[in-house]
Amino acid sequence: MALTTPKPKVAKKAKVVKEAGEGMGKLRLRVQAYEHKILDASVKQIMDTAMRFDAKIEGPVPLPTTIKKYTVNRSSFIFKNAREQFEMRVHKRLIDIVNPTAKIVEALTNLSLPSGVSIDVKMM
Repeated sequence: MALTTPKPKVAKKAKVVKEAGEGMGKLRLRVQAYEHKILDASVKQIMDTAMRFDAKIEGPVPLPTTIKKYTVNRSSFIFKNAREQFEMRVHKRLIDIVNPTAKIVEALTNLSLPSGVSIDVKMM
């Protein structure tokens, strides 16, 4: 029977505490719109606003376009085989702002974007 030696204890790494002047981590913006031209213009406006305050930006990353298809009958009662198909495309972009300051967050909340553009904001 072989004797085993106990393993030496490894010191745990200390957690880094953020200072009050430092940012919050990461701000993830997910921008959606039905028209890609309006979406790209809005993303450019968001990035220009963040660049004015010297923010580090990752993106815009194009996410897959979701396509919702609807098939309806052309007539109400007869001619079942006559159908029409419609689709709605939702274009998406992802922007990460690393270590945002309070000024950046305030500037982004006061930003006026065109109708049809929706933004989801997450703190990472």
